[in-house]
Amino acid sequence: MTGPGPDPVIDHPPRPLAQRLGAILWPSFFTAGVATMVLFAFVDPLDLRDISFVDLPISRETGYTLGFFAFWLATAASSLFTWILLRPARRFNRPPGPGRG
Repeated sequence: MTGPGPDPVIDHPPRPLAQRLGAILWPSFFTAGVATMVLFAFVDPLDLRDISFVDLPISRETGYTLGFFAFWLATAASSLFTWILLRPARRFNRPPGPGRG
């Protein structure tokens, strides 16, 4: 039996880039699709064009596309910030070692 000491710290290796990107982009893609359907079930993209970008020749399909990508960008940013906040602090708050001062 060993004496009292510090608990062992288990540090999992970082996830592969594809897995990290998938964890950010897939939920935001799904959410953007749902948000786009809900918005455009009640609002016509041409009505939005008429109150915002009157001089631009934006078609209905372009309005749907722009709306989807705007929702995707917003929800991807939300997922990214959540991922940043949930990273283990011990990976970034290590005491300076020799030569790391």
